[in-house]
Amino acid sequence: MRTTTLVICAALLMPALARAAPKCTAEPKDKWMSEAAMRSKAAEAGYERIKTFRVSGECYEIYGYTKDGAKAEVYFDPVSGDVVKANIGSL
Repeated sequence: MRTTTLVICAALLMPALARAAPKCTAEPKDKWMSEAAMRSKAAEAGYERIKTFRVSGECYEIYGYTKDGAKAEVYFDPVSGDVVKANIGSL
């Protein structure tokens, strides 16, 4: 019974682990661009109506929309502002 419980728990956790934040940087937070600068960079890259902006692990993460209106979950390198991972339209 204990093995079955462990297998079920592991199966339930897999989707959450698969969506975990990617590794974006090893730089300390004092090297990161400010939230305001990152918001501007995200807007310049075409991400609009940002509903959520947060630190997720070693990344800046946003939930918003592309300029075409598709839902977007995007992880940015907080030092360079480069996109590390983007999930578009399937949220």
